[in-house]
Amino acid sequence: MTLKSRFATGGVLALAALTLAGCSTTAASTTSSVSTPNKVEPLVLYAAEGYDAVMAKAFTKKTGIPVQVDDDSTGPLLTKIAAEKNNPQWSLLWVDGDTAFASLDKQGELLHYAPTASWNTVGKTLVPLDNSYDPTGTTVMAGLIYNAAAVSSVPTTYQDLLGAAYANKVGMNDPSQSGPTYPFIAGLMNQLGGQASGIADGEAYFTKLKANGLKVYPTNGDTLHALETGQIDYGLIQSSAATGETIKVKPTAKYQPKVVYLEKSTLLPSVIGIDKGVDATQQAEAKQFVDFALSPAGQAVMQTGDASGDSLFWPVVNGVTPLSQLSAFPSAYQRIDPAYWGPLQAQVVTWFDSTIK
Repeated sequence: MTLKSRFATGGVLALAALTLAGCSTTAASTTSSVSTPNKVEPLVLYAAEGYDAVMAKAFTKKTGIPVQVDDDSTGPLLTKIAAEKNNPQWSLLWVDGDTAFASLDKQGELLHYAPTASWNTVGKTLVPLDNSYDPTGTTVMAGLIYNAAAVSSVPTTYQDLLGAAYANKVGMNDPSQSGPTYPFIAGLMNQLGGQASGIADGEAYFTKLKANGLKVYPTNGDTLHALETGQIDYGLIQSSAATGETIKVKPTAKYQPKVVYLEKSTLLPSVIGIDKGVDATQQAEAKQFVDFALSPAGQAVMQTGDASGDSLFWPVVNGVTPLSQLSAFPSAYQRIDPAYWGPLQAQVVTWFDSTIK
């Protein structure tokens, strides 16, 4: 998620509003594998991706289907969906991390749909067996970004961060605000103790990290600002935001951002899901949106819509090449089970915000 999506206030942006008559003809002629009813209804996209608005505009241009984009951070969007449970206002949800989608699926809120995508090796590991949602790309959590102009110590493990060399120098995001952060915490818990003792072992680790001076900021942008201003020297953030910082910032004598990946990085896919409660027209239109996002044209929009932020993802479909600014995909990574860790999100986030934040 980019800084733009992090700081968005959640206002609804209407894109490319068209008349019903004009849209009907265009939508019927789309080349998508999903047939469209004669009438056209606007889709409502809840999203926290830096390229969401440009994707909506490109989709409308191709199909004639209007899309309203509510762009906000992941936490507020999920809170909004929960509040609207008895009267949903969204057609599609598109955010980073599949744990939230696993929870929504468990509650029966997602329409299962299997697009005709050609998944690559990593993509195949991210597609749920019940096709309740779809990955559109992946980043990893966390990238460790550090100021090489200020420090010489570079950690290789998470245990290193508990040492004296890192005291009062490490920052991360708040999982109640930052979508990528709960999957990171869950991934670290999974790495430390698996499903047997992961929560207890993870709580013990973060308690020690707090005792060593861990600082918690709302989102990627805030953590990066703390790094830039010398409040911290190391930040645990999403790989795309970390890489984007190294692209946007010209190194100086005081600030030289560099990124490393500690074992094991947790896969953090950008994920899209369809609200099961929308009518048949919106269901068909939403399927077209998913198909478009995974098509070569849609992937090109994702890779150009936020060049120094969310566009810095590794593809999950064949035939798409990662952007040249990206480093090689981390060799040591894990995919946590979203069906297990997703329902635990409220418990873990509540503990973190009451104990660590």
